[in-house]
Amino acid sequence: MRTNPTALSLRRYLLLGILLPTGLFMLVNTVILYRQALTAVNTAYDRTLLASAKSIGELLEVEGEGPQARFRTNVPYSALEAFEADNRSRMVYRISNTQGELIDGTADLPLWQGRLPDTGPYAALVDFYDDTVRGDDVRVAVLLQPVSSRRGLGVATIQVAETLELRRTLARQILLDTLLRQSLLAAVIALVVVLVVQRATRPVRELSAGLRLRAEDDLTAIAAPGLPRELRPLVEATNQVMARLQGLLENQKRFVRDASHQLRTPLAVLKVQVQSALRADVPPAEALQEINSTVDRATVLANQMLALAKVEQLRQQTDTEVLDLAPIVRAIALDLAPLMADRNLDFGIDTVAAPVRAHEWMLRELVRNLLHNAIKHAPDGSVLAVRMAADRQFVALTVSDEGSGISAELRSRLFQPFSAGHGSGTGLGLMICREIALALGGQITLDNRVAHGHTEGLDATVRLPLADAV
Repeated sequence: MRTNPTALSLRRYLLLGILLPTGLFMLVNTVILYRQALTAVNTAYDRTLLASAKSIGELLEVEGEGPQARFRTNVPYSALEAFEADNRSRMVYRISNTQGELIDGTADLPLWQGRLPDTGPYAALVDFYDDTVRGDDVRVAVLLQPVSSRRGLGVATIQVAETLELRRTLARQILLDTLLRQSLLAAVIALVVVLVVQRATRPVRELSAGLRLRAEDDLTAIAAPGLPRELRPLVEATNQVMARLQGLLENQKRFVRDASHQLRTPLAVLKVQVQSALRADVPPAEALQEINSTVDRATVLANQMLALAKVEQLRQQTDTEVLDLAPIVRAIALDLAPLMADRNLDFGIDTVAAPVRAHEWMLRELVRNLLHNAIKHAPDGSVLAVRMAADRQFVALTVSDEGSGISAELRSRLFQPFSAGHGSGTGLGLMICREIALALGGQITLDNRVAHGHTEGLDATVRLPLADAV
């Protein structure tokens, strides 16, 4: 049997089947965790920006109202220094009035041109966005701060921007920590899977090693009590196949042994007859007649041996078809009509439609051997009858003659190879019939017809399953 070099082993299949989905899940989970962590980091630092903006707003004073409002502020750097972390981020601010005029802070921070979100996580008038200041990426918090004092009322726009070094550093650290934990988890899962798969497939490897060490002719059953439950059906099926193979090999050896013995006899007889004819011990016509008879017997024996081999070959094939047994029986009876006429037999036939699933050659060989055997053993001028009867499941084909029947001892060995009844024939005809019947799921029986205490003849009956009942 050719193996596919690209086929995966069971271990690799299990490893890939477990680790690939796990790895994909962990990758997706890592991306989700990183995004969630980044969102949490941004939320935390946005709160810091908002707190800075509120601190600045508390330091504002106003004179006048509406467009005439004038803001005054004195924001020391210490007001923002408390919100800077580890000196890895820088913060700048800008305070503007409603007309966009700069009140305090850095003019490098672009004026906010956006709009407040409809809904947000804060009760204050706040917006957050990303921008650039002096070539650095920044995160900006905008706070529209109402300012009231005894001398006026107004609204100031407070922008506080922070560089992103600390956020990015923290995000990278979170990503690396997540990847490290996920990698450790993947390594642990891979190690566990390898160990489990290695342990689970060890019985398969031991079984394979045991089968490789077996002798070529060792077809004994596999004894593997420690196999997992899932492998037991495979072992049981293998044992059944090996048992069938053992039976086939034993039958083949026995058949070859018997056939070689049976073939030696006609060949030895033929050689003696030829030598006798060469020495002119007998007249030439008589010698040729003896040689012809010996060749005929050897030919019949060889043909029947080939028929047995073909039965075994067809038994392994499953491409059978549904055939009506009745026309096949009538056709074989017509072919053998000259033999019946030579014996002056009173032949009768009664058939019924009987569809069976089989190879046509097997049915023809079965009927031919049954009829030929009955013609050979029927007394001259006697009655020979063929009957067919069918029920819902089986069809019975019975060939009845008016011979002397068979004894119980002879019935027990007639289906054995080279066991001929009454000392004639090759002893293979009935064996062929039995093998064909068994191959088709049926059976064959030989029964004496007894009436008034004496045997009137022999009934050879073959029962085959109908195609609709198979």
